[in-house]
Amino acid sequence: MPRDYTLAELHRWCGIPADQLEGRADLKVPFRMAADSAEMGEVMARELIDEVAAHNARGEPTRAIVPCGPMAWYGPFRRIVNAERVSLADLHVYHMDECLDWQGRLLPPGHPYNFRGTMEKVFYGGIDADLAVPESRRHWPTPESIEAISAEIDSVRIDITLGGWGQDGHVAYNQARREPYSQLGAGELAASRGRVQYNNADTVIALAHRTFGAAYQFVPPMSVTLGLAECLSARKVRLFSDTGAWKQTALRVALFGPVTPEYPMTLLQRHADAMLTATRETASHPIGEHPEWDLLADPAEGP
Repeated sequence: MPRDYTLAELHRWCGIPADQLEGRADLKVPFRMAADSAEMGEVMARELIDEVAAHNARGEPTRAIVPCGPMAWYGPFRRIVNAERVSLADLHVYHMDECLDWQGRLLPPGHPYNFRGTMEKVFYGGIDADLAVPESRRHWPTPESIEAISAEIDSVRIDITLGGWGQDGHVAYNQARREPYSQLGAGELAASRGRVQYNNADTVIALAHRTFGAAYQFVPPMSVTLGLAECLSARKVRLFSDTGAWKQTALRVALFGPVTPEYPMTLLQRHADAMLTATRETASHPIGEHPEWDLLADPAEGP
């Protein structure tokens, strides 16, 4: 995939100290930094709870696109909802994505990448019954349901999309397209719709390293995902990360680089109300911590 920036530009973006990121005039997406996962989890939980509470006060439904992860927000979400008696009865949840096996089938309930099984435990589980999201308002993507979910999202107003981002800046499973015979421009990626797909090799390796001690053989190779057209249709988009090294470069490109299909999250630069939040670890970058590294040996890529 050809780059839309030079290595010198990437080197410069990655070299900015984390403490100098917030509030910069050259940010292309607003950014806030959390000290750690605990602080970030509280902020992420509050984003959805405050949205729901505001809609409840006006007698309106809330419609949210919600990810399976980051994990740090689920404990604060359950605690605050129950303590403040925030009713989720009129919250419509559109789940972002789901992992599939090599034949495009749903994974068994006990698999760590079965997102529905995880969300039933950590997101819905533990909410007092009188406050809970009704089953009929929980929209789970499957190979059979994804077109109907996409059509429903088209017909309503989505109030907020919450999410994380991947090693290549993917939102939901909208990855940078590696297929050499059908490359996408940024406009085509922005218009992408809910679909079933194979996951990129770099996504498989990243998840293998994160979860399975690099045993890539256990990583689900396929997924069903909402497209960026659905995810970015929300009035607000709030993405979060507390997973450190494998998210650091995508963050820097999103904050400073061009809109590029190499990093799908750069499309947030075109959204009217988007914000990125990262822990200090994720906001840091090893290039910024090692100014002695000689990474621009090619004169064509020099400063």
